[in-house]
Amino acid sequence: MDQEIELRHLRYFVAVAEELHFGRAARRLHLSQPPLSQQIRRLEELLGYSLFVRTSRAVRLTSAGEVFLERAQRTLRKMDEDVEAMRTVARGEAGTLTVGFIGSAMLTAIPAMLGLYRTRFPKVHLQLHEAYSSQVLRALKDGSLDVGFARDGDPTDGIEKEALFSEPFVAVLPAKHPLAQRSRLLDASKLAGEPFVFYSPLAGTRAYERPMSICEAAGFRPRVVQEAPQWLTIMHLVGAGLGVSIGPACVARIRTPEVVCLHLRTPPRARAARSEIDLAWRAGESRPIVEAFCRMAREELRRRSR
Repeated sequence: MDQEIELRHLRYFVAVAEELHFGRAARRLHLSQPPLSQQIRRLEELLGYSLFVRTSRAVRLTSAGEVFLERAQRTLRKMDEDVEAMRTVARGEAGTLTVGFIGSAMLTAIPAMLGLYRTRFPKVHLQLHEAYSSQVLRALKDGSLDVGFARDGDPTDGIEKEALFSEPFVAVLPAKHPLAQRSRLLDASKLAGEPFVFYSPLAGTRAYERPMSICEAAGFRPRVVQEAPQWLTIMHLVGAGLGVSIGPACVARIRTPEVVCLHLRTPPRARAARSEIDLAWRAGESRPIVEAFCRMAREELRRRSR
């Protein structure tokens, strides 16, 4: 076969076979009838068999034409499906996306944003992984994650970050603590000398030092007597009287009846009076699926944090 059958031949054939009328098929294809008739004859030449029986009164399919119609329709359907699948991936609407996040992010508007993302992009297989901020950034760098949410993330070579929103810090106290009865802002200096329950420095240098800097600006460095990996654990330990803590305001959402969260009056010398949630991705990232996720994260989280 000197020339191969093209998709247009199949589309022309299917139109004629479904209409059983060259004039109607030509109008459907936005062609004039003579070129359409020529293309059908060319297709028959390429196949080596007649597809239609033509009379002055009617057009009907031959036995070969009936078999070829079924296969041509199937081929065109598959091609349309493949083209749409390609376009869906190119628009960032399909594929697999692996997202890392820090546990405290689940106490913000991020879960609602993720739920909305699943609704808008049902063909994306979204995989979520919880970790410390430092671990999220390392996993982004080694390719284990596609995008991540970090809290006060450290600068990392090869990783780009932008702050989506921020929140103030609060003091976390046992409900029976003498300072817990205050209804106004608590001066950070009042916590000097208190034992602290805190998360590990492994969470990340900036994430660990920001609340510490509030205390240092107030004239003391906290004495950490117990570390814990999650805020729910910290809450229960504080409630049991093991110490006090400082955390982002969102942790008040999971406080127990044995715990009180008070807004802090941060000293002017504090390096950072607020905690930031960062959106992070690999430098040079250009995949549509990542760009679409980041675009939605920016829009939704900034809108919800107003």
